[in-house]
Amino acid sequence: MQPIKLHPGSVSLADWRSVYFGADIALDQDCRRAIEASAKTIETIVTKGDPVYGINTGFGKLASVRIGAADLATLQRNIVLSHAAGVGEPLPVSVVRLVMALKLASLAQGASGVRWSTIEHLTACLKENLVPVIPGQGSVGASGDLAPLAHMTAALMGVGEFFVDGVRVKAEAALARAGLTPLILGPKEGLALLNGTQVSTALALAGLFEAERVFQAALVTGALATDAAKGSDGPFDERIQKLRRHRGQIEVAASLRALMEGSAIRASHLTNDDRVQDPYCLRCQPQVMGAVLDLLRQAAETLGTEANGVSDNPLVFSDTGEVISGGNFHAEPVAFAADMIAMALCEIGSLAERRIAMLVDPTLSGLPAFLTPKPGLNSGFMIPQVTAAALVSENKQRAYPASVDSIPTSANQEDHVSMATHGARRLLPMAMNTANVIGIEYLAAVQGCDFHAPMQSSERLERARALLRAQIPHLDDDRHMGPEMEVATVLVASGALADAVGGDVLPLVADEAE
Repeated sequence: MQPIKLHPGSVSLADWRSVYFGADIALDQDCRRAIEASAKTIETIVTKGDPVYGINTGFGKLASVRIGAADLATLQRNIVLSHAAGVGEPLPVSVVRLVMALKLASLAQGASGVRWSTIEHLTACLKENLVPVIPGQGSVGASGDLAPLAHMTAALMGVGEFFVDGVRVKAEAALARAGLTPLILGPKEGLALLNGTQVSTALALAGLFEAERVFQAALVTGALATDAAKGSDGPFDERIQKLRRHRGQIEVAASLRALMEGSAIRASHLTNDDRVQDPYCLRCQPQVMGAVLDLLRQAAETLGTEANGVSDNPLVFSDTGEVISGGNFHAEPVAFAADMIAMALCEIGSLAERRIAMLVDPTLSGLPAFLTPKPGLNSGFMIPQVTAAALVSENKQRAYPASVDSIPTSANQEDHVSMATHGARRLLPMAMNTANVIGIEYLAAVQGCDFHAPMQSSERLERARALLRAQIPHLDDDRHMGPEMEVATVLVASGALADAVGGDVLPLVADEAE
């Protein structure tokens, strides 16, 4: 991938996506002037000695406690070490790299009071691929993602661990190996690094980017399933969608029409089938998947705004020399976006599972029972459908809105919180569940189309079939299904299936939301 140049405050979702999938990062050096002006403001306040929250006071409920000049460095170090109280499995390396890039872009806008040398240290860690080990649990999504960001900051200071080429290494040793010295924090810098929504935002963006790939694959498998069942493309007629007016519905229907264009299997339905209407799982794809697309785009817009914002506290306004406390750390927008993505993932999988169930039911599909030529002796796709049902049910349980929950923290100083972080953290497992469901549908739909030979599907859907059949042959007699399901899921989750059909007809959620 091409390196991404971060322009603080104006980074596109496409660039954030590239960072998540592994692109290198370079910071636009034009931001240095604003950063240094912000740091100078903090220096002036320290010299004057007036009490200002986060600079020479305690934190949270202890904001009224005044800290003397001799203890300011200790104050910043203490807040990092005391707040590094996360638990649970570490966040994925790809997510933590995105966290670091988001934090860098926020601090570089010159409203946080950090020094240029601190920006350089964070940038150097990214360049050297030193990725802090951050436990995934411990943030309530308000007052910033304090615990996880404290673990990130502690590693920069030489405390804790980094992932280095996938191996956990003591932070001080990893820094030394890269020729870096541990970060020594200046006034306010500990609070600036700890405060902010970067962890919840990174997790939500990761969920969005994975949902985007799953969504695109589900359009392909939905079209394949429609052909496998000899379903009608009449419900995808442009005139129907225009009367409803929803943008997502119109575009999804156009995608399905384009995917099925020229299908001989579809053409056979016009003369050899007396069915009047297909089940909803086929007929209502534009309405359901269109609503999903609209929802993902709304979440993408919110997260794109959040990713380019400054969300720590207090904020520094160097033009007037003021430092003002506010509440930009409250992650309610991220919580709402995460809830939307969770609902979208639920519905992608739910609709696909119903198509799988339809395909294995000979009464509905007209295909051999459980898609096996010799049902009874063979079980065929009986249990893969059960697996899909289990995954869909699990996603439903996970989709309860996180944003409607709150619990007071910090002795009721922080009395309303967003729960954005764990609301976003569930998205990657949900996306993988959905990718597995779509992978099962991919196998089932291609198997169903096989029974219509020598008739073929459209040229584009035949490319999708060929991609799978290059690795997995037609199922004649029962065999070990697990490995084949894994192969199909990789083709879904990697974007290979969507790429195989080609063209620009599949809506790219984040790109079109910019």
